[in-house]
Amino acid sequence: MRMNRVVSTLAGLSLLAGCGGEVSKQDPEGVSQGLTYEQFRDELAVYEPEYGVYVANGDEAFEGEAQLREFYEASIKPGALAIYRTGGADVKWNASQAVNLTYCVSTKFGSNYSAVVNAMTSAAGAWEAAARVNFIHLSQFDGDCTARQNGVLFDVNPVNSQQYLARAFFPNSSRRSRNVLIANSSFGNIKPWSLTGVLRHELGHTIGFRHEHTRPEAGTCFEDNQWRALTPYDSSSVMHYPQCNGTNNGDLVLTSLDKSGAASAYP
Repeated sequence: MRMNRVVSTLAGLSLLAGCGGEVSKQDPEGVSQGLTYEQFRDELAVYEPEYGVYVANGDEAFEGEAQLREFYEASIKPGALAIYRTGGADVKWNASQAVNLTYCVSTKFGSNYSAVVNAMTSAAGAWEAAARVNFIHLSQFDGDCTARQNGVLFDVNPVNSQQYLARAFFPNSSRRSRNVLIANSSFGNIKPWSLTGVLRHELGHTIGFRHEHTRPEAGTCFEDNQWRALTPYDSSSVMHYPQCNGTNNGDLVLTSLDKSGAASAYP
């Protein structure tokens, strides 16, 4: 989720972080429409060289410039709970992989390590209760939990970022980009959200779900048309930013529509 200037509103998880941080890479009013690719890349995306990804739309990771340009050409240039869709197909895990979503939690979190382990377990449990997915923490890899750790599907690592509270990935990302990164600010006062709430949102991305506010019913914060509706529009969705006309003013939790949408994607 993104960080926002206003603590009481969510912004991208990139989650809205809200510790007074200035956000320079946001597009809440759809101003990306009409930008050249270079302007979009330089003004509205953040490059993370360690992972080789560009982060746009707050907390959505695109692996390398080729993938970022593909996104621009398909969604931004034309002006143009939902699941990510590209090339006429949903972007999600197959049935066998969906129940074997292994991850490690880096010991580099230090004193926050246990908090991350517990929050990941709780956040994963919310999706596991709704759909046929299974997140598995392989703690034996926590001491060497990096983007190069092939013993797990993805890694969970700390990051020093003022752009977001956390960011994740989509199922079509390659291993080097399959990271859930949690900013230091997530361990401060981020009320009304909790770290578990932020990770519920981020884990939604990891199984293919888009920001709900990219749908036209939100009336703002349009991102692109690369999605397929699984349910009617849900302004309270765990995947909806409150500052984008969302109506969830508490912690980020799965709604009944989130649960039914997840079940339809992973029956």
